[in-house]
Amino acid sequence: MIDKASIEQLKNIVDIVDVIGNYIELKKAGTNYKALCPFHNEDTPSFVVSPAKQIYHCFGCGAGGDAIKFVMDYEKLSYPEAIEKLASMYNFSLVHTQGQSSLAPLFKALEEINKFYKSNLLHNQQALGYLKERGVSSVSIEKFSLGYAPDSASQLAYLKSHLIPFQDALQAGILAQEGERVYARMIERITFPIFSPKGALVGFGGRTITNHPAKYLNSPETKLFHKSKILYGYHIAKEQIFKKKLIIVCEGYMDVVMLHQGGFDTAVATLGTALTAGHLPLLTRGEPRVILAYDGDKAGINAALKASKLLSSHDIDGGVVIFPQGLDPADMVVQGKQSELHELFSHPQPFIQFVLETITKTYDLQNPKEKQKALFEGIEYLKTLPPLVAEEYRDYLAALLNILPSKVQLQPKKQQTTQPASLETRDAKELSIIKTMLVHPYLIDTVLDIIDIKHIIYHKEEFRLALEQNLEHPKIREILLDDGIITFDEENLHKELLVFLIKYYENKIKQLTHSNIPFEQKSYLIRKYKENIIKLKRGEMIIE
Repeated sequence: MIDKASIEQLKNIVDIVDVIGNYIELKKAGTNYKALCPFHNEDTPSFVVSPAKQIYHCFGCGAGGDAIKFVMDYEKLSYPEAIEKLASMYNFSLVHTQGQSSLAPLFKALEEINKFYKSNLLHNQQALGYLKERGVSSVSIEKFSLGYAPDSASQLAYLKSHLIPFQDALQAGILAQEGERVYARMIERITFPIFSPKGALVGFGGRTITNHPAKYLNSPETKLFHKSKILYGYHIAKEQIFKKKLIIVCEGYMDVVMLHQGGFDTAVATLGTALTAGHLPLLTRGEPRVILAYDGDKAGINAALKASKLLSSHDIDGGVVIFPQGLDPADMVVQGKQSELHELFSHPQPFIQFVLETITKTYDLQNPKEKQKALFEGIEYLKTLPPLVAEEYRDYLAALLNILPSKVQLQPKKQQTTQPASLETRDAKELSIIKTMLVHPYLIDTVLDIIDIKHIIYHKEEFRLALEQNLEHPKIREILLDDGIITFDEENLHKELLVFLIKYYENKIKQLTHSNIPFEQKSYLIRKYKENIIKLKRGEMIIE
């Protein structure tokens, strides 16, 4: 079992925006963050995350909770499994009252083999010669913890001598198995350790130096390593990314290493895969401008096209830099062309322009049928953009095709308004009193000195939940995350409660005038309520 004190320590360092931002794209919205809810289909964001309260709530489906609850629901994990997952994300060592973490042995295996790889590099002249030829400095080797994976037998012997069970190494992706045969995955390769955004070692990339048909090789998917959600070098670059509001996305490990060496310290790379929606949460942290730095060959242009479509459809700012064929960022650093690189990164081609130009270039525009296809593809792309942005680029597409802008007919999807799942009949004053009780529980006695639940007309359940301090209930989360509901300080609370009671009795009088109760009883109650109103206006307390 995981020690409770250890769980509380983990909770204290976990940031809910950071955690949820690993899974879905969050956008700043006032003091909170908003997103499309991952737990139900919607077109308009109703999913709110509060960094101040460390909770999330969907106003559409009612889902909500803390960071642990999100990981449990999103990844379909049990409570202990979600705790383990969060601990791995934060490189936090949990204390177990019995047994140990299921992930801790995997981390240990990775750390241990990485020591071996790093040590091997220092004694392998062929590997060092390759890095020197590529222009990699000793500082960069140290900064990125580069290493060298020797033959399989040496790795198996090392793991055995350091008491790393082969089963752990298999689960960590260090070893592979075919039948009874167990062998190392990385053999005779320069190793590039891959770290989580929080700096935990989760896998490796390897570059052959013996002309193996597979030039690059990555660790397989494991409990720790999910390549479609990780960016190589991000753990090193993240501080500068937040500071400079810029992230440069490259195609390979060596580009990242050399760009950092050349002073471009916001460079990262995908792990042998195209940029996908899984990368967006990481890419958009801190809302940086995204620069795609891709090769000018056909594969590079296609990758840039797909990535540009993805980024622009999510309203992410940035652009594309395509390098001439046969040249890449690493080569330019080696050749001392940092000033040219700086100029390229300072003036990328905006995503939308790049996409539209690339689309039109793929068709023979002298052929009317081909031009029609280009128009159709261009329009379909524009429809994926925010309506106003798409409208602005109608003329641009028309100019590329040499047609009238009126021929570019956009029919953007109608926006669907998501209404809150609850609080349909809202009373602003009641909600403010309830939120004050939630945010300042020490003021609950002040509230109960003046009113009780019978004075609450529309939100009796929420009032009762606030008295119980039930912060997990969806209706309570909704109140806490609604910036439109104000709270009162101690001085103003007393005044507002008196005004609230006056309104309560005024409404009671109105109801009585239309009631069918006996005249004597009606007269008595109206007189009593009017006396109460007079006392309240004088600031006197009412005892009923």
